[in-house]
Amino acid sequence: MRKADLVAAISEKTGVPKVDVLVTLETFFKEVKGSLAEGENVYIRGFGSFVIKRRAKKIGRHIKKNVAIEIPEHFIPSFKPAKVFVEQVKSNVDSLPKDSDSDDDDED
Repeated sequence: MRKADLVAAISEKTGVPKVDVLVTLETFFKEVKGSLAEGENVYIRGFGSFVIKRRAKKIGRHIKKNVAIEIPEHFIPSFKPAKVFVEQVKSNVDSLPKDSDSDDDDED
């Protein structure tokens, strides 16, 4: 599902015009990004948490030059789904038919 599909689905279910739904979604995304950029996590009960994770300093390798480089400590955004969200996805996904050309490692 893409953003346009999400906007259409919300608009259809709520009766709110697509333009208003799009503005609301864009504002939500902007606020979450802004909060994370300021170091503040965002918690949405029943859905999940948008949090900042620290990546420790490490040594990497520049493949083309074959030299070791230091990758400094940095922070990345992450999403941790709520337990209710995870359980709902698990119960619904288990009932879906198996896809024969799936990327899963079920054939090991």
